[in-house]
Amino acid sequence: MTKQTIQAEIIAVGTELLLGQITNTNASWIARRLAKSGVNVYHHSVAGDNLERLATLFQAAQDRSDVIIVTGGLGPTEDDLSREAFQKISGLPIVDEPHSMAKIEEFYRIKQVRMTENNRRQARVFKDSEVLENHVGMAPGNLVHYQGKMWAFLPGVPREMKQLFQDSVLPAIQKKNGKQVIESTVLRFIGIGESVLEDRLQDLIQAQDNPTIAPLAQQDGVTVRLSAKASSPEAAWEKLSAVKQKILNIIGRYYFGSDDETLEQVVLTLLQQHSLTISAAESLTGGLFADKLVTQPGTSDVFTGGVVCYSKTVKEQILQVKSEITEEYGTVSKECAEALATNVKRVIPSDIGISFTGVAGPDKEEGREVGTVFIGLDLADQPVRVEHHQFHGDRQQIRYRAVLKGIEMLLRDLNQ
Repeated sequence: MTKQTIQAEIIAVGTELLLGQITNTNASWIARRLAKSGVNVYHHSVAGDNLERLATLFQAAQDRSDVIIVTGGLGPTEDDLSREAFQKISGLPIVDEPHSMAKIEEFYRIKQVRMTENNRRQARVFKDSEVLENHVGMAPGNLVHYQGKMWAFLPGVPREMKQLFQDSVLPAIQKKNGKQVIESTVLRFIGIGESVLEDRLQDLIQAQDNPTIAPLAQQDGVTVRLSAKASSPEAAWEKLSAVKQKILNIIGRYYFGSDDETLEQVVLTLLQQHSLTISAAESLTGGLFADKLVTQPGTSDVFTGGVVCYSKTVKEQILQVKSEITEEYGTVSKECAEALATNVKRVIPSDIGISFTGVAGPDKEEGREVGTVFIGLDLADQPVRVEHHQFHGDRQQIRYRAVLKGIEMLLRDLNQ
């Protein structure tokens, strides 16, 4: 196993971040690039413009991390305190950097605007440190080595931070870390809960080392993130492929795709491969299934249309559900869902008909509890089938979960 050699930490400085006025996109951007270089990030922090609190946080970072990346707090105002906070824990002298100062003065000369004295603060760096030239802004970056730790001070403006990080900071970290990469892949599953999936993979998870295995519940199913460290991308992917196969050997029947693949993309591809078309009858879901499908390019090849059939009248007159069915069994029933799925593919000619009927709430309907859902699927020459589910949540959650279950049913049948 390749050992991790350094541990990094990211600190964003600015009260505006704490107040939610600005989103801290810098940390996620930096973390993704460190991960690709095989560097673990164990701490993300956000601190306001307060000297004492900043110094306390900086001391904690100095004690626990090998590389500390600070974004923000390098501007011209009195509340830009990143340098002062680090000086408080290190005692390192701060000096004016002549090249940066000349650049700032030239900027104001060209603009023909009087430069206020506080702008000189932007040219301040630590004595004998590595000054990182900012090609897209004023304040330079600063790379400082202190008691065996590497500190990188970068502007908070994203485009300035990115230039300095890519040009100077990342190469310095990679040199310190040695040749390592981390590659990741996300395996996507539907039809299995997070707790069941984790139980089925328990032996693999407990024995995990490299790659690591991280299950995570998401809106559209459950994911398993695999991350591997190695000396090259090829070696990392070899490790990932081996563990992926072990996982699929256990729960492969629930697997539908990897990384950015979505359920609707996979189903659309399967419909295209089988040269099949589909139409939908949506009572409960009110067009949500159609909306989810048509967001994908190429849907017109396979989706012939849909009917939003909220009322009993539309079910009977447009989709030709017999009144005997709605009167005897109700519109929220197995029998109604079956008739809707069968009839919609005749009314809107297609190979497959899918239907959704149920109770989204807030009140019971036809004696059925909120969350009661029937989904019908009439697929080509196969017998029509209906699934009965009891979903929990508010109206939108129940409707969305019904659509996901319908897509899952379609996926299972198309993969048979």
